[in-house]
Amino acid sequence: MTPRQNPPLAEAIAGALEWWRDAGVDCAFLDEPVAWLTPKNPASNDLPIEVKSARTPAEARVPEPVSPQAPRLDPASIPATLDSFAAWWLNEPQLAEGALNTRVAPRGSAGAELMIVVPEPEREDSERLLSGPQGRLLDAMLSTFGLSHDQVYFASVIPRHLPGADWGHVASSGLGLVLERHIALAAPKRLAVFGSNILPLLSHAPPQGPADLRKINHEGGNMSMLACRSLAALLEQPRWKARVWHRWLEMTE
Repeated sequence: MTPRQNPPLAEAIAGALEWWRDAGVDCAFLDEPVAWLTPKNPASNDLPIEVKSARTPAEARVPEPVSPQAPRLDPASIPATLDSFAAWWLNEPQLAEGALNTRVAPRGSAGAELMIVVPEPEREDSERLLSGPQGRLLDAMLSTFGLSHDQVYFASVIPRHLPGADWGHVASSGLGLVLERHIALAAPKRLAVFGSNILPLLSHAPPQGPADLRKINHEGGNMSMLACRSLAALLEQPRWKARVWHRWLEMTE
């Protein structure tokens, strides 16, 4: 009979570990804690020594990162008339970073049947707000609603195209106050908000779904509001447009 040969050491160790893993044991445990990373005293083979830092306690502490405080707009600086608002919107530095010549003005007249608010201008916008794919989708929706451009006021929360905007910074900088004043100055009969980032600026907490939001309280009183997904999301998911239509019917009834 051929004598049985012992497996190589590596295979034996691997087999033993596999046996313990199958038994549900995948860690080694000791009853007493061991300071594995503490260097030992050269004079002793088993007793660790305490390592003291030469730095002072103040130097040893790692300071917590401090978020930069967003400069906040002075509410008194927001214009009191719609005519002066557009010029201020294009030139006030604290409204957005970047070159002023990339900003896009709102369009429409006060007292419109509907005011539409989007987070920011489209990438294609230069002279006219919502002149790209989102604007074309909106034109089709307005036609379905039975509204012409002359009956609608178009506005954005940020004056220029700013992809990846920090909406926490937007809220803390006071743009919510600007939006509320903008709505009050435009004084539309109804409001349509496209984008979930806008609702917190209007003092609506996100736990409520957009379908639950029917009214908005603002400086001029209370008005009907249609809260929807962003136009970019509607372009990606056309089936959501049916929900917008049903909410529009509910609001206009």
